[in-house]
Amino acid sequence: MTDYLYEHFNNRELSWLDFNERVLQEAMDDRTPLMERLKFLAIFSSNLDEFYMVRVGGLKDEVLAGFNRPEDKTGLTPKQQIKAISMRAQELVEIQYATYKKITKQLSNQNVRFLRTKHLNHTQLDFVKEYFRTHVFPVLTPIAVDAYRPFPMLLSKSLNIAVEIASNGEGKKRLALVQVPSVLPRYLELPTDEEEHTDLILLEDLIIQFIDSLFKGFVVESTMPFRITRNADMPFHEEDSRDVLKQIEKELKKRRYGVGIRLEVQQRSLRKELLFMLQDVLDLQDRDIFIVDGPIDLTFLFGIYSQIGIEYDDMINETLIPFIPEGLESGKDLFQSIAKQDYLLHHPYHSFDPVVRFIAQAAKDPNVLAIKQTLYRVSGDSPIIKALTDAAESGKQVTVLVELKARFDEEKNIQWAKQLEKAGAHVIYGYKELKTHSKITLVVRILEGGVLQRFVHLGTGNYNDTTAKLYTDIGLLTTNEELAEDATNFFNWLSGYGERPSWHQFETSPDDMKHFFIQKIEDEIKLHEKYGNGRIVAKMNSITDRAIITKLYDASSAGVKIDLIVRGICCLRPGIKGVSENIQVVSIIDRYLEHSRIFYFYQNGNEDLYCSSADWMTRNMKKRIEILFPILDPSHKTYIKDMMALQLVDNVKARRQRSDGRYTYVKRGNKEDEIQSQIIIHQYTGGRWNNIPSVFEREPSNWAEREVLRLRAENEKMTDD
Repeated sequence: MTDYLYEHFNNRELSWLDFNERVLQEAMDDRTPLMERLKFLAIFSSNLDEFYMVRVGGLKDEVLAGFNRPEDKTGLTPKQQIKAISMRAQELVEIQYATYKKITKQLSNQNVRFLRTKHLNHTQLDFVKEYFRTHVFPVLTPIAVDAYRPFPMLLSKSLNIAVEIASNGEGKKRLALVQVPSVLPRYLELPTDEEEHTDLILLEDLIIQFIDSLFKGFVVESTMPFRITRNADMPFHEEDSRDVLKQIEKELKKRRYGVGIRLEVQQRSLRKELLFMLQDVLDLQDRDIFIVDGPIDLTFLFGIYSQIGIEYDDMINETLIPFIPEGLESGKDLFQSIAKQDYLLHHPYHSFDPVVRFIAQAAKDPNVLAIKQTLYRVSGDSPIIKALTDAAESGKQVTVLVELKARFDEEKNIQWAKQLEKAGAHVIYGYKELKTHSKITLVVRILEGGVLQRFVHLGTGNYNDTTAKLYTDIGLLTTNEELAEDATNFFNWLSGYGERPSWHQFETSPDDMKHFFIQKIEDEIKLHEKYGNGRIVAKMNSITDRAIITKLYDASSAGVKIDLIVRGICCLRPGIKGVSENIQVVSIIDRYLEHSRIFYFYQNGNEDLYCSSADWMTRNMKKRIEILFPILDPSHKTYIKDMMALQLVDNVKARRQRSDGRYTYVKRGNKEDEIQSQIIIHQYTGGRWNNIPSVFEREPSNWAEREVLRLRAENEKMTDD
């Protein structure tokens, strides 16, 4: 393996910021409906919160521990990374708020207005005054800060108002804090004279308007909203813990009050003395301060999108109705259908409902003896948890691995674990120091004559019926004997003692999956050297693993053509002469979050294709229990190849990474039709693909175009028939 240079790699953290910039670009894109653009601003904020809480928090821990050696692929120390992150994040946040102002101005032209109290008419002012008196004032708690009452430990991500007050006739200023209650809606819809108008006011502006009612006998000199983000990189040590569940519950309590790592302050209310005081109390540097030109914490826009946006059809995307494959419709016996053939599901183009009903039917079926499932993230009111609870209460053998260490879902997963245990399920928490990230269900059913039949569901995404409407993922329902045998051995391995089994079709991590991928790339190199037709196509969320990237560079140098569809972090740099000139990296950010993990190796025409719960990240290869499974049915292979081909020629929502690591939109020629892959995939999954782009009239120049040409021919034949 060649030893490549620092400049041949992208920094992990800066690459993530590049990804979040692509999210921000969706908010900036005039082609995106206005309410959808608000949603992308909220996603950007939510993403950045988690990034600071986890990644920046972890880097600060390293600095505090004295680590100052280059441990990154690009040769940067933790301190250097924090400095570079701050500069880039400050730039992006400035763009975010400029975009917010632009969008809200456009919304105002469409009769959706964000108002401050000085803009309210008499009716609206009377309304907010009464609302404050009846709903807000009883919940507020002013907190004095003085020699006897030190600065309080404020919750991470809580919105607060610093208040300077003075006694009547006394010049000395005093400090108090008022927390904006998270139990109340962040915004209030105001009465208007026009039915088609929507006027909104933020809760903090409403509180500031009447804040003097909290300080009788004092004069409010100034108010300054602010927000603290704390380190949530939870250092969980299992060595000394005999009860994993109790240990995680203990660590979760610490997360809310971790070390401060970021302070956000509203520009229009900025008071330098207050800012310096907060900075000193939190021990923050200038680069940790974000002075924003607008409301703090734009995640409140999620609520605007979901509650207000629904009233304006022209400001949201047209809903794409998911399809249900024939044989899996409601009312059908799913076991009977799956016994006849394997089903490939591509969510959200295919409905997630058959997966939910598969588990619900197993819970009710008297012939089902056992259900075994891994759970990483599930929805708040999960029908899958309910089905598993019903199955356990009815006496079935139910085994559930609940991953308690799924970040930011720990509390929810603890709740589910306790509920399932109470119902009689056997709940396990996986292996020490490893997260079980696999997505697998096994149902054991008895047939006439006492013969057992096993049904398996494997997927690239979580058993979450809510996110399945937003995340693109691949699922497989099968009775394949070798896959079923592997599934049985997998659960026995997790729940008992013993060495890792020998698999028929699976590959698993830690470690073995990484060796498998490196060997597949090596095989592709050897076949290319012999036949000259090497091709690798891979789709994933992120790629960070140095050994896999290095092997891909080796393959590129040998002439193998490599197409990577990577939504998020990409530490690989394409297009470097003599290193990665045969690699292209495409990232698609659109209405759905691209989440599938798919890996294709041409293998001189044998075409091996796999799906997995794992990305090409070091954590997936070394610190998680993951499953890679093959796609065996030729029609399923064709479908997945078609989907990846469409994404590789997307010229609306695709960006390509340049050799310097930055991303640019794919340029479309003057005579080329728009190819928005997610929209076309929806049409194709439904059985028709109309309006074939004329871009494919020319001679195909690569794998993706050849695949799409074949698709076009098949569609024309179906139309003729």
